[in-house]
Amino acid sequence: MTTADEIAELLIHLGRAARAEDQDAQLTPAQWTALRFLSRANVASRTPSAFASFHATTRGTATQTLKALETKGLICRGETQRDGRKVCYDVTTDGRALLSQDPLRDLTAAVAALPTRLYSALSEAMPLLVAELARRREMPGFGTCHDCRHFEGGPQEAFCGCMARIIAAPEVNLLCVNFDCNTPPRLRD
Repeated sequence: MTTADEIAELLIHLGRAARAEDQDAQLTPAQWTALRFLSRANVASRTPSAFASFHATTRGTATQTLKALETKGLICRGETQRDGRKVCYDVTTDGRALLSQDPLRDLTAAVAALPTRLYSALSEAMPLLVAELARRREMPGFGTCHDCRHFEGGPQEAFCGCMARIIAAPEVNLLCVNFDCNTPPRLRD
């Protein structure tokens, strides 16, 4: 049986191997991460601070990454949130087109090709690992409404108790910076 140390090293290796594809890409690895994040995040989470938390970097570094994407025309300043001082970004048409050439598509294809049993186990295990690591490091977690304790209602009539607002149906499946895991990870110690 593979040890926890070996699994952790394999996860790091897999991440690095997947990112090696970024070397010949049009964007830096951090820019790809930002573009992917903004394409999957809800409006409250498409900010420099939220991206900094997600990418585990400083707000200044995150801001520079986002400015580079804005200069390239891949993102633009979007809908301003309630607080007019906050900056929110949207992915442009060019940004969405570039995502179709995402260097992670080979890893995505490899994951999709897993046998159903393994795919299911991985899809259940990965969010738990991410949540547990965030908990252990006292960092914010990211997730979608369905697994969040702030979520009320269903897909057609969703409400976020944290933001005190109705959530549009498409937003329910997007990443959120206000995510708070509904149930603690079911991991053994």
